Amino acid sequence: MSWTVYMLRCRDGSLYTGITNDLPTRLERHRAGTASAYTHSRRPVRLVYQERQPDRSAALRREAALRRLSRAAKLALLRRVE
Repeated sequence: MSWTVYMLRCRDGSLYTGITNDLPTRLERHRAGTASAYTHSRRPVRLVYQERQPDRSAALRREAALRRLSRAAKLALLRRVE
């Protein structure tokens, strides 16, 4: 089973980073406001980045690395993948 690290852009312009093993279902939950307290109050959300990882452990490590990035570094990453 592969895992996905993903980043959402929220209505207020903030970025949310998470992991899942079922991205379509997780996005539906974010859009419905039931996936996380953070995105619940910042809907609508838009998927702006996704990256496959071989297992949950690798996904958690990558998520932590992305969360440690400055906002400027996150935006630069998003520009590279667009």
